[in-house]
Amino acid sequence: MNDNFTHLDSQGNVTMVDVGAKTPTERVAIAEAVVELAPATMELLIKNALPKGDVLTCAKIGGIMAAKRTGELIPMCHPLNLTYVDVRFTVTEMPPTVRIEAETRTVGPTGVEMEAIVAAQTAAATIYDMCKAVQRDIVISRVRLLHKRGGKSGEFNASDIDA
Repeated sequence: MNDNFTHLDSQGNVTMVDVGAKTPTERVAIAEAVVELAPATMELLIKNALPKGDVLTCAKIGGIMAAKRTGELIPMCHPLNLTYVDVRFTVTEMPPTVRIEAETRTVGPTGVEMEAIVAAQTAAATIYDMCKAVQRDIVISRVRLLHKRGGKSGEFNASDIDA
């Protein structure tokens, strides 16, 4: 196996990493995404008056469901037994944004970063879907890993996490 590229075999073919011999550890990841809305759309979201209903509840459920399906969506991700998934929102009226924070946890031989990122992205896409009847130019941005803990690489914290 090529030590530099863990998803390539000795012939250069794509392969899934064998994590069977790795020691299971507690693993946590938190990712974020930001959805930028127009003031009028944000007002409707806050009043729970958008045509498709309760945006943030649907986005939370969508994010949780997506985290559980990450192994089916991302080709080299292992299916994981998640022990916890949560999707949280910070709604800011000016500028009108919804900040999504997705947290995933497991005890296992591989990390949960992709599950957190997929949860945040899916929650953002769900917000777009729920709001597109009144606004098409919604912007989804700043999808990134904020924190991860566990495993051989240890702890990571994004350097500019908002307090």
